[in-house]
Amino acid sequence: QLQLVESGGGLVQPGGSLRISCAASGFTLDYYAIGWFRQAPGKEREGVSCISSSGGSTNYADSVKGRFTISRDNAKNTLYLQMNSLKPEDTGVYYCAVARGRYYWGSCLLNGYDYWGQGTQVTVSS
Repeated sequence: QLQLVESGGGLVQPGGSLRISCAASGFTLDYYAIGWFRQAPGKEREGVSCISSSGGSTNYADSVKGRFTISRDNAKNTLYLQMNSLKPEDTGVYYCAVARGRYYWGSCLLNGYDYWGQGTQVTVSS
């Protein structure tokens, strides 16, 4: 019963901040890279940020670098994304996803991540 449940999304004005979370159950995240991906209506899903199993390596899309921070708390089996200075183009459904194998990095590409949550909506609008 592997489950990933995102929370914390909502409506925020440009320049505002949100922190979204992904809680895992049914398995332990310790061995797996995990990441955030987002999808706007009519657009392809894209990688936002990923973090290695230990937290020692991170990846950020150029569009969010310097504004978003990914972190994980393995003791809580939870992933976070702190989003600051939000822009309208950040709008979309944000999904957390777990890499396909233990200690697999996958370069934060879609084909490297096989286990997905249902997503949480983030809307950045005036």
